[in-house]
Amino acid sequence: MSLTTHTTVTETAIPEISFEPLGARLTGAVHTPDDPRYDELVSPWNLAVPVRPAAVVDARTADDVVEAVRFARAHGLTTGVQATGHGAIPGIAGHLLVATKALDEVTVHPEGWARVGAGAKWLPVIEAAAPYGLAPLNGSSSDVGIVGYTTGGGVGPMARTYGIAADRVRAFDVVTGDGMLRRATPTEHPDLFFALRGGKGNVGIVTAVEFDLIHQPSFYGGAIYFDGVDAARVIDRWRDWSEALPEQATTSFVLFQLPPLPEIPPPLAGKMTLGVRFLWTGEPEEGARLLNELRAVAPVILDDAALKPYTAVDSVHADPVDPMPVIDPAILLSDFPAEAAEMLLAVAGYGSGSPQVMIEVRQLGGAYAREPEHPNAFDHRDAKFSLLVVGMAPDPRSAPHADLVFAAMADWDNGRVWPNFGPAHDARSARRAYDEATLQRFAEINRRYDPDGVLNIGRYTRELVR
Repeated sequence: MSLTTHTTVTETAIPEISFEPLGARLTGAVHTPDDPRYDELVSPWNLAVPVRPAAVVDARTADDVVEAVRFARAHGLTTGVQATGHGAIPGIAGHLLVATKALDEVTVHPEGWARVGAGAKWLPVIEAAAPYGLAPLNGSSSDVGIVGYTTGGGVGPMARTYGIAADRVRAFDVVTGDGMLRRATPTEHPDLFFALRGGKGNVGIVTAVEFDLIHQPSFYGGAIYFDGVDAARVIDRWRDWSEALPEQATTSFVLFQLPPLPEIPPPLAGKMTLGVRFLWTGEPEEGARLLNELRAVAPVILDDAALKPYTAVDSVHADPVDPMPVIDPAILLSDFPAEAAEMLLAVAGYGSGSPQVMIEVRQLGGAYAREPEHPNAFDHRDAKFSLLVVGMAPDPRSAPHADLVFAAMADWDNGRVWPNFGPAHDARSARRAYDEATLQRFAEINRRYDPDGVLNIGRYTRELVR
């Protein structure tokens, strides 16, 4: 079965229901498809994913989320949640979508922790923490929502040094399917605390999260780029080089085919290139020395690596910000030996005819692989690499070619995927995102806190375990 196709899920038709009584109880508002703000609130970042619920709640407070869930429960509806719209999947909305983007509180405490609302993105936290020499374990793009990223695990550009974002969480405020607002910590509702760190929206709608920051005022890193014709020898060296790196380094490589647009740097536009991403948390001189070992392999056509303030962390991955229609499947790898690199390049490297915009391989291990102080639902610690393929959805070649890429990697595919790169939307994707023990725990927690099955995403794990 293809890894790139999604089960087509449309929001189930419902009897005629007036949402006016719900709107009267909200600080925010409820919008139906004929309202001007409906499209703005339901549209996800990935424009290729249709999201068309019967109505959407523009939540302005945690109580608004409570009211929405209670209304859905009383009328036999399902609910979904969306903040920034990253990670959208078919059917995510249910009948009643709760938009949490307006819950954008950001409070940074100089002693080393932060509290943010469900609609907050990483950039305000990065900027607010910087004056204290602090930084969050943000994602590769600071434009991504904090809650969605963190509840999916959160594997960022410092993962080998400091682990994943979910491991740094102190507490969640969460509305469960029974319509109750609860606080989940290691000692208060520890079952929810387990499931929310890695479980995405399986067991509740998060309204706020508190997490630890790290002391990291600056870093050495960015990306260095090579012509695609040199990809084979650079990747061959990267494999041995990255294996020897200490945990102060987190690295990946990416095969780019960027369009010839004015905003694309000329050395990268309109051709295949190879980028090596690198973030070093130790002494900058040592980071530069290590990256020089790769600079010596082939001519560098663009060099963006330098000592930088942490506020420049987006330069490492340089992810796109504007919404676009993409196909972006991923898998996790148990290894990436020379044979795997050769097979990847044969199907997606220079001269292969690959239609993909980018193909990324991230090295894992280090702090990523260690179990956290408090166990959580992110059960992917033994993966050694991740593989992400991104193509444009309008291109009919993208999805079939992505399947060819994954077929070439089949011997090293460990059968799993990060919840952020492959959210559970049917039985197969749920079993890729979580092991059986974790799915069992999700089902038990859902039955306890969501007895009527109001949470739309929770039904995928509930139905797997009877």
